[in-house]
Amino acid sequence: VQLVESGGGLVQPGGSLALSCAASGFTFSSYAMNWYRQAPGKARELVAAITSAGDSTNYADSVKGRFTISRDNAKNMVYLQMSSLKPEDTGVYYCHSRVWGWNYWGQGTQVTVSS
Repeated sequence: VQLVESGGGLVQPGGSLALSCAASGFTFSSYAMNWYRQAPGKARELVAAITSAGDSTNYADSVKGRFTISRDNAKNMVYLQMSSLKPEDTGVYYCHSRVWGWNYWGQGTQVTVSS
């Protein structure tokens, strides 16, 4: 199983950023996918989740209405569209899935929201 994130960077408050995660090594369309983030000095937290078919999503209260998770099962990709970004959204964002009873994580991509 391999998860590879991309798309992080520096953005000003109020701006937008789109993250991508390329998955391989498992039957992608059979598993739910998640985005987590970890801010400096804080625990890793679940930001958004999407079911295997993409027909249901869930978000942390702190990002509801600003972030959108989506997936393309034909391309083995999961996305996180982030808008109205705030400084408190700063952190390392990780793609995650629980496959065959094991937790798998990407290497993470840094998102920094700062003026």
